[in-house]
Amino acid sequence: MDYTTELRRDQIISKLHQNGRVRVAELALEHGISEVTIRKDLEALEAEGHLKRVHGGAIGLNKLYVNMDLSERYKTNSSAKRELAELAADFIDDNDTVFMNAGTTLTYVLRAISGKQNINIVTNSIQNATEAALYSSFNVILLGGELDSKYQFTHGTDAENQLQNYRADKCVLSVDGISATAGLTLYYSNEAPLVRKMIEGSYSTIVVADSSKVGKGVFAKIAGAEKTNVLITNSTDKENELLALKKLGVKIFHPEKD
Repeated sequence: MDYTTELRRDQIISKLHQNGRVRVAELALEHGISEVTIRKDLEALEAEGHLKRVHGGAIGLNKLYVNMDLSERYKTNSSAKRELAELAADFIDDNDTVFMNAGTTLTYVLRAISGKQNINIVTNSIQNATEAALYSSFNVILLGGELDSKYQFTHGTDAENQLQNYRADKCVLSVDGISATAGLTLYYSNEAPLVRKMIEGSYSTIVVADSSKVGKGVFAKIAGAEKTNVLITNSTDKENELLALKKLGVKIFHPEKD
């Protein structure tokens, strides 16, 4: 699947999340392509479990991100995550020590920095530790502790105590919400204390969050948004929220558009 098709399908999914329904004719007009191509998109997205096709279009399955398993989360907004990861790579230098929490966005970041040399990765994510271990120029430390079997990350006192042994140049985070008022938040409270210590043990904190996370606050608070040094996002339509974050000292970077 080429990048244009992937991006279009991500946009269809986002529209479904917003409106609950999409129409073939409207999508074809919006994207400047044939209705036949849109129907193929909907067929492929239905096969992946994102929607149900109906006459003239499709309806969403009302499956919230919090309820998705790891593989489903990895596919959601994949083109945006890849684009953000490429920008995040510019902030990581050879010989850096990097803290990373659990999050599918960070798997893309690891791939984007795979050409860097002598990078120390400290993470509580089994998926991201496994990804990082593929690259010979990375030194990987997987924090031990209690295991969240569904989302494959460690947490708890043992993990937090082990983290205290390290100091990072950068902490690169995937969050479920970032807001000037709600701060940095996650769906799962069991990971929040560990991520808070990652921020405390780093010289700089970089949050990588697609537009669906900006201006959003969810269940478990990690820290105030002012703890973020850099926000990398593709959100451009939430001007008031981005301005409020800037007033807190957050530097915001967007991927360049051709």
